[in-house]
Amino acid sequence: MSVHHSIAPSVAFDEAARDNFASAYPDKPVHLTHLLVDHPLLALSAIAELAERMPADSVEYNRGDLPLGVKPEDTPDNGLSLGETIRTIETNGSWAVLKNVERDPAYSELLDAALDDLRPIVGASTGEMLHMEAFIFITSPGSVTPFHMDPEHNILLQIRSDKTMTVFPTHDTETVPAEKSESFARGGHRNLIWEDRFIERGLPVHLKPGEAVHVPVKAPHFVRNGEGVSVSFSITWRSRRSVAEGELHSLNARLRAKGLPLVKISRTPEKQWLARGLFRLVNRLGWDA
Repeated sequence: MSVHHSIAPSVAFDEAARDNFASAYPDKPVHLTHLLVDHPLLALSAIAELAERMPADSVEYNRGDLPLGVKPEDTPDNGLSLGETIRTIETNGSWAVLKNVERDPAYSELLDAALDDLRPIVGASTGEMLHMEAFIFITSPGSVTPFHMDPEHNILLQIRSDKTMTVFPTHDTETVPAEKSESFARGGHRNLIWEDRFIERGLPVHLKPGEAVHVPVKAPHFVRNGEGVSVSFSITWRSRRSVAEGELHSLNARLRAKGLPLVKISRTPEKQWLARGLFRLVNRLGWDA
């Protein structure tokens, strides 16, 4: 196998995928290919075994027949146990995610190997990969993951069946108002308010097994599952840039609450040393929003 960015053989991303990723990272979504479709740890039977040995707080599952915009408190329970949900996923109209599967040693190895393909690219742009995590999504036919954002750099790899992820631009204060970024940085929920007029801003990316999509930090997105049971593997990391952006939005939340002028957040917040120093000072002073 030809390699371009690494001296080691590729585990998850070939040379073309790495080049495409490099052309988009960190701020643009991009359609990629991957090599993990037949990995034994990502078979449905292996995932079911993993789910049953995971702690309850690492699993989230509920109904999948949801509108694009739904309040967290309005998300309906599917009335099943986790085991029942996964075993009957084809017919029960549900959506499940196994969080932080890297806590399992075998899946930790898989995550590290997949991210090794991308480390040189990421390091050159946003610095060292931080807080690396992995998630597995299992969804019934036709399920919807509502409009939301995530705090990590993310690549979603499609393993089984198909889905369409529609990704929206970052730094759009209509889809993600400043107040929402601030509350999110302070631990607020990921779901966003949906308006039909937003749809023209989205980039729909249809994913079949062996395909993937890079989703930038806080890029709003929603997902519609195809006609089969979908399995997706999400590999994520933080960076100095994403951490700094979160710090400055958290700072602004507290400045806003006190009626003080806000900090303007640039596209390279990791370089805003004075503002980040003010964030640390505010933390030491115990200001709360």
